[in-house]
Amino acid sequence: MDNHGSTGEDPTSEAKGPRILISVDMEGVSGIVHPRETNPDGYDYGRARALMTAEANAAVAGVLDAEPGAEVWVADAHGSYRNLLPEEIDRRARLVRGKPRPLGMLGGVDERTDAVLFVGYHVRAGAGPGVLAHTMSDALLDVRVDGRSLGEIGLNAAMAGHLGVPVVLLSGDDAACAEVRELVPGVRTVAVKEALGQFAAAGLHPEEARERLRRTAAEAVAGREEVRPFALSGPQTVEVDLAAAHTVDLAVLIPGVTRAGGARTVTFTAADFGEAYRVVLLLVQLGSIRPA
Repeated sequence: MDNHGSTGEDPTSEAKGPRILISVDMEGVSGIVHPRETNPDGYDYGRARALMTAEANAAVAGVLDAEPGAEVWVADAHGSYRNLLPEEIDRRARLVRGKPRPLGMLGGVDERTDAVLFVGYHVRAGAGPGVLAHTMSDALLDVRVDGRSLGEIGLNAAMAGHLGVPVVLLSGDDAACAEVRELVPGVRTVAVKEALGQFAAAGLHPEEARERLRRTAAEAVAGREEVRPFALSGPQTVEVDLAAAHTVDLAVLIPGVTRAGGARTVTFTAADFGEAYRVVLLLVQLGSIRPA
């Protein structure tokens, strides 16, 4: 696979085709099954970064196979948002990395975007079996929008849908693929591994996974007009179950956020999903604060 392109110019300066965002997480990448692989302090994190970068490049190549003139943005969407190896990313793409940033895992998306691809995604907390299942962070146990439980797949798909942008592809384990198909009819999926538990899977060889991802990304971008955005009409009532009681104490300092149900649940009403998504991102950040 060619990771280098033909010029050193701005990768979007001559783009004449659609604008595509590829949001790349790590837990759903082929070969990855354990937190020590996804954490910068883990012994195998360096190898996981390389695997993640290679799958991102496979998706970029697939997009450009279908649309050679596409403007391709790649959003590093795992943890610190500083995992993808910048020097190894296909030079035809623009890399979005670092945090905090607008729209979190969807950094770079806006109303001009024509389609979003989710690479390396995972199933929501409490579902599965799914490899490394969680929702945004360990601080959040569940997020319900108008009573419907949504994980990172659903929340990010709905945020893209709020902007009128369809999610046309997801790669990850079989549980993640099933989750997105329930939300987005017509979405294409690439199951790079079969979940056997929270920390176990039977996976494809990474090279086979990349070949399938490249091929399916091309098909997804070529058929993007067939997929409708996953849009939720507002206003929405949102309930969030938080893992720590002190995070609840911080959360209720946000105007409009109140305690609900049990001691670990907060609720708020958002005018539209864009507002709901941003409050959820703030709750994730509050969950990283430890008592003094």
